Amino acid sequence: MDAFYASAEQAAKPSLRGKAVVVGGLGPRGVVATASYEARRFGVHSAMPMGQARRLAPHAAYLVPRFRLYREVSEQVMALLRALSPLVEPLSLDEAFVDLEAGEAAWDEVSAEAVGLRLRADIRRVTGLTGSVGLAASKMVAKIASEEAKPDGLVLIRPGTERALLAPKSVRILPGVGPATGDHLRRAGILTVAEIAEAGEDELVRLLGKAHGGHLYAMALAHDERPVVAERDSKSVSVEDTYDVDIHDRVRVRMEVQRLADRCVERLRGAGRSGRTVVLKVRRYDFSTLTRSETLRGPTDDPGVVREAAARLLEAVDTTGGVRLLGVGVSGLADYTQEDLFAQAAAAEEAEDVEDRDAAVAEEEAAEEAAPAEQPAERRWMAGHDVRHAEFGAGWVQGSGVGRVTVRFETPYSTGPGRVRTFAVDDPELEPADPLPLVEL
Repeated sequence: MDAFYASAEQAAKPSLRGKAVVVGGLGPRGVVATASYEARRFGVHSAMPMGQARRLAPHAAYLVPRFRLYREVSEQVMALLRALSPLVEPLSLDEAFVDLEAGEAAWDEVSAEAVGLRLRADIRRVTGLTGSVGLAASKMVAKIASEEAKPDGLVLIRPGTERALLAPKSVRILPGVGPATGDHLRRAGILTVAEIAEAGEDELVRLLGKAHGGHLYAMALAHDERPVVAERDSKSVSVEDTYDVDIHDRVRVRMEVQRLADRCVERLRGAGRSGRTVVLKVRRYDFSTLTRSETLRGPTDDPGVVREAAARLLEAVDTTGGVRLLGVGVSGLADYTQEDLFAQAAAAEEAEDVEDRDAAVAEEEAAEEAAPAEQPAERRWMAGHDVRHAEFGAGWVQGSGVGRVTVRFETPYSTGPGRVRTFAVDDPELEPADPLPLVEL
């Protein structure tokens, strides 16, 4: 899909169509998730610090992601892909490999190109968005072809032409070549894919190690025998939060870890899984990142067990100086749960302490409410999110602050930009709403 999150926002908001849109975290430490092609002309790109993006494109619309909408659109696209073949390997919400031969959807170059053209038309019809298709004999080359096709295009790379196509391109085009590997190769005088092939496997292994060097040499020769795998089994479930201001209070850190543990278990249960290894991630004020883990006696999806394990792991971490990021994860996943007898005792003990913990939470919430820029979670108006007003109908938040929230009232089906109104943040007639489909049903 092309600039997926930003394109979805433009489709949902007529006033943003054809304009620069940046989606990501809007706090001081936020990063860009996706930038529209209009924003990319100013140098904005994914993974860029949001502060830098604002300096490059101060006029752009900056929005918080709406993952519920993106997941709904992704499911529509994946359904179209699965109609072509039983072998569909999702890489993310907006990208997947499809084995056309397995579904007998294509048997030569002509039929493959026809399938690609029809798929692009179906994606536009069903979602209102555009996608780019790369067709090739291997996953690596198909991925490169899809990048060449952007935006809203189709590129077919005929078998036998792969090496000639790859030869003059930068080494960064190959999967697994990030900034660090790219710099390592550059210092060795290797800048293009052709120069990787010329260097030979022995030299690549000497520079990068046996596994990475051998793999990179094979890719430079366009050798990629990886099959399309329909089920990509998740190896872990995790959640993490980055904080706009470093957390120095040890009590607050503990409470955040407990909250993250509960969220992690919610995801774990939602996936119908359990896990036996609890992982704690802490990024400190100086950007140093510590990871600690504890393996349980057996798989669990008990929130009490995960909270207790995460709390024990936190005790071994020095948070003096402040914490920028916290995360809790569970790995070693299984499809069943082996009850931990110690968890039952912990649950009973926790019940005795619930009043004390609730009191601490209430005290923490009261302190947060005292901050003038904060709103209660259920009434916090995030830029780009959907709302509904009793009188004016459906709209989205343009911005909020100083006790006010500004809303533009328009829907994906509006013929032009909608009108703008400003309300008090606690206006009883204004409430959060679910995203509307991008294409009117």
